Amino acid sequence: MKIWLISIFVLAMGCGGGSIPSEVDQHPMPDQEALIKYNQNAVRQENQDIDDYAEQHGLKVSKTGRGLQYCLLRNVEGPNAVADQWATVNYRVELLNGDTAYATKSGEPESFLVEMDDVESGLHEAIQLMSPGDSAVVLIPSYRAHGLIGDQDRIPMRSSLVYHIGLLKLSDNKR
Repeated sequence: MKIWLISIFVLAMGCGGGSIPSEVDQHPMPDQEALIKYNQNAVRQENQDIDDYAEQHGLKVSKTGRGLQYCLLRNVEGPNAVADQWATVNYRVELLNGDTAYATKSGEPESFLVEMDDVESGLHEAIQLMSPGDSAVVLIPSYRAHGLIGDQDRIPMRSSLVYHIGLLKLSDNKR
């Protein structure tokens, strides 16, 4: 009987006959077209910022169809990286303002599995344009890097990245 009364009480409380509207109901959604226009303008401005960076630093960049810009500083003959290979690299990641976000330590390169590991999609694309011995400056727009929220550590929201990267070696296994 006690369980029966508790069940009826919980059910009655859950009905919410005169409940207060939630915050979602009180704040209408922004107009979808306004959001699209805002995002288009933000992407346009970001592309301009990347172009300005390349010009200010005298980089003769090539552009890919997915928004990546790169300048090979050293171009060594050889096969380019492909999916499922381990790429061993030295790198320094900067923001467009020149602040360093991340870098490999001297003598301690890092490896990642091309097209598989959890690194920026722009880095996967860039590394496949390189062969062992190559070095490059790669400009990655935020939507190919850490997106709207950044990495919640050293890379702020909507930040384009500058990768100074050298591909040391490629291998079919991690070793």
